[in-house]
Amino acid sequence: MTARPSVGTLSAPLVEALVRDADVLRLGIEKTSTGATIVDGGINVRGGLEAGRRITEICLGGLGAANFVSDSRFPGWTTAIQITTKDPVTACLGSQYAGWSLSEGDFFALGSGPARALWAKEELFGELGYKDSSATTAALVLETDKRPPDTLVAFIAKELGISEDKLTLILTPTTSLAGSVQVVGRVLEVALHKAHALHFPLDRIVDGTGLAPVAPPAADFLGGMGRTNDAVLYGGQISLYVEGPEDEAKKLAEGLPSSTSRDHGRPFGEVFAGYNYDFYACDAGLFSPAKVAVTALSTGKTFFAGEYEPALIEKSFSGA
Repeated sequence: MTARPSVGTLSAPLVEALVRDADVLRLGIEKTSTGATIVDGGINVRGGLEAGRRITEICLGGLGAANFVSDSRFPGWTTAIQITTKDPVTACLGSQYAGWSLSEGDFFALGSGPARALWAKEELFGELGYKDSSATTAALVLETDKRPPDTLVAFIAKELGISEDKLTLILTPTTSLAGSVQVVGRVLEVALHKAHALHFPLDRIVDGTGLAPVAPPAADFLGGMGRTNDAVLYGGQISLYVEGPEDEAKKLAEGLPSSTSRDHGRPFGEVFAGYNYDFYACDAGLFSPAKVAVTALSTGKTFFAGEYEPALIEKSFSGA
């Protein structure tokens, strides 16, 4: 396995601070009978933007920063989240990507965050050549509006090879402010995932940044899913800095934007409904930022592709 930083170790202080500051952040904290910590990011508590920003940094495995910045691209929606990383592939694909599918009874959620690298049973980790073998605690972020059953909490700890008192689960419904922020904060991650799908060598991605407008929460799960996806698909932008031939950087730029998808051009809620709410029936190529810049470090030339869709952002965010 490639020698990379331990995302679990790097993010542990961020998790501790999140729990310590729960009252200020309007988060709920529960200790299970077996010692696991469950953080409610907006189910039975209010949560907030700052909580979502911190959860985004936990998802990035301590290898990235998330900051709110002023954004003039979309009138009326002037706050964006900006993502920077020290190691984009490890931070985004080795930690932030929601790749661990968890279910029991009527509970289902995708797990993201540093605990994934400790588990490392997803096929993606074999391709990355990475496993977190030194973390002694684990944090997993679940996009859900339900508390997971205790038996599933126990299963997660067992799979990770840790005692339950070393496990923290952070629950973030898309209808909450925190949930909305942490989903939109995946703007760089979706670009890296698409680069992987396009078979661009991940070891040649040196650095990257991302920016996307913060979507207002919706009243229900489907509405929240629609708005947060639209924020990235029609308002997200990323910059990647890559090694290798210039023509391959150009090809990557041309293939990355969401506009390359057959499903591009409608609010995600409409696309999702058109596939009878089957997420996996949607064109996977849609899940990428609106606009991209790819710089070939060998020559210094930057290639641009894609466009913003202000009218779609307005329609989605305003509920028009």
